[in-house]
Amino acid sequence: MLSNKNDNWLYIISPKKKLIDLNLKEIWYYRDLLILFVKRNVITVYKQTILGPLWYFIQPLFTSIIFTLIFNNMANIPTGEGVPSFLFNLAGITSWNYFKECLTGTSNTFAQNQGLFGKVYFPRVIVPLSVVLTNLVKYAIQLLVFIGFYIYYVFFSETLVTAKPQSAIVFLPILIIIMGFLGLGLGMIISSMTTKYRDLKFLISFGVQLLMYGSAVMYPLSYFKEKLPNISWVVEYNPMTTIIEAFRYMTLGVGDFSLVKMLYTTLICILIFLIGLIVFNKTEKSFIDTI
Repeated sequence: MLSNKNDNWLYIISPKKKLIDLNLKEIWYYRDLLILFVKRNVITVYKQTILGPLWYFIQPLFTSIIFTLIFNNMANIPTGEGVPSFLFNLAGITSWNYFKECLTGTSNTFAQNQGLFGKVYFPRVIVPLSVVLTNLVKYAIQLLVFIGFYIYYVFFSETLVTAKPQSAIVFLPILIIIMGFLGLGLGMIISSMTTKYRDLKFLISFGVQLLMYGSAVMYPLSYFKEKLPNISWVVEYNPMTTIIEAFRYMTLGVGDFSLVKMLYTTLICILIFLIGLIVFNKTEKSFIDTI
């Protein structure tokens, strides 16, 4: 009986045949490279900057302060009884930042790594996946900042704070995974499209900014539905709106939260991720000829 000719090879590089191929076995084989990319991203983001890692704290804090002054103090947008406006905005910004960084960080994968991709083989999906894991570190830091301000308002502030975490907070890890899937999926789709349509990269920052205003980051969904009921569905069916409202409900006890909406959001995020994976796997075969 003849032995398989591939038995003598440790690893075989062959064209992908599956429509959806995450290839977890291959990713696990290159796990050291994935960890290396994550370390590189964490170290080099703010390398040679004056404040360094302090930017992890500064960005959400200053954004929350500005939102509080403009939307709550000037525009008088309510945040819920017993919920400080700053804490309400910080909750929204903390969740939004993780999604935004995952999306923008993965949306330029092919263009930024064309030199690396053209010289050595490894599972290309490791690069956008490393961005998502890197931003998870940043998200954890900003989550600690949010917890710190929550403790301050509850125990040291003169303002009466009745907001408190709900039992649903045990599902917070699932919520984070859903955000990661959504940002990764959209990022892979955009990254694949920018290999042929370069002008898309100029629309990313503008589009993300518009999406933030349509994701209930600086206002409660109930307020938007009250003021603009005819177009409230645009915001209500945005998956990030459900995620941000769920995060506020889990941590502060305010927000429009339901299991039906969470199920809808989960399915949409998984679908977007699968579409992004299909497009990404298809693009990686020929992107070097078009980029």
